[in-house]
Amino acid sequence: MAATATEAADTAPEAVTVIGLGDMGSAIARTFIERGYRTTVWNRTAGKAAPLAGAGASVAATAAEAAAASPLVVVCLLDTAAVEQVLASLGDAVQGRVLVNLTSGSPAQARDHARWAGEHGAAGYIDGKIMGDPPYVGTPNIMFPFSGSEQAFRAHEPALKELGTVAYHGEDAGAAAVEFMAQVAVGYELLIGFLHTLRLVRAEGVDAEEFAGRVAASMAGYPPLLESMAKAVKTSEYGPDLGSLNVQAALMGDMISHRESLGVEAVRMREVKRLMDRRIADGHGDQGFSSLFELLPPRA
Repeated sequence: MAATATEAADTAPEAVTVIGLGDMGSAIARTFIERGYRTTVWNRTAGKAAPLAGAGASVAATAAEAAAASPLVVVCLLDTAAVEQVLASLGDAVQGRVLVNLTSGSPAQARDHARWAGEHGAAGYIDGKIMGDPPYVGTPNIMFPFSGSEQAFRAHEPALKELGTVAYHGEDAGAAAVEFMAQVAVGYELLIGFLHTLRLVRAEGVDAEEFAGRVAASMAGYPPLLESMAKAVKTSEYGPDLGSLNVQAALMGDMISHRESLGVEAVRMREVKRLMDRRIADGHGDQGFSSLFELLPPRA
């Protein structure tokens, strides 16, 4: 018979609780179990805990009991609404515990959760995000950006490193969410553009898979370009990266015409061309692509 949550807390030199046993939460709990951590689990649908109990986890009857069982409490739920429901049920069970929230959410929500943890006596709050899929938990191929209490993070860093590649982004509890959302946004922007481009090359009779291989090879040149563009934005010193806008605008016109002749979506290209034309009209045609940053809407 599996040990009770209280017994696990009393006897385990390294104890951790995992609240939320979806695909990701279950992978996290299983990783802790396999690495020798005395692991307590809880899930709203109790049946999801059965495989983990068979692997050696202690199953708590309530979320509050689960939180009280370990000094490190990891929450991994579907969304922020689910997190807030669970937090409301925990009350002071988090007193003296370090709360780690790995649920997707905004920076503002992370800061709210940090305040809640402080008001309820938690030993620290760490917000984390997950960049990878459940099969990669426990390997270097999944990344976990963290932020929040540095003291709490350093104290439990060995346990958190069991889950994958970790990075600490500072005391601001919202910083990990900023990193996560920005990284994911870059990925989606790239991938939707790639899909439109595959539509283009297929329309011209080019093998999409072979084209993708050539694109993948060319991606090696992008890291230094990204770094130079970020430096230009930081300093407001815009060199002619990718060539001057005067030249790029002409190329952009050709690209738009090509896409439209094949019935392929060109909305992003038209937007880029509009920004280039504005920047040139303002007398900055000798600058490069990074200077378009100056025309993007600032924070309200």
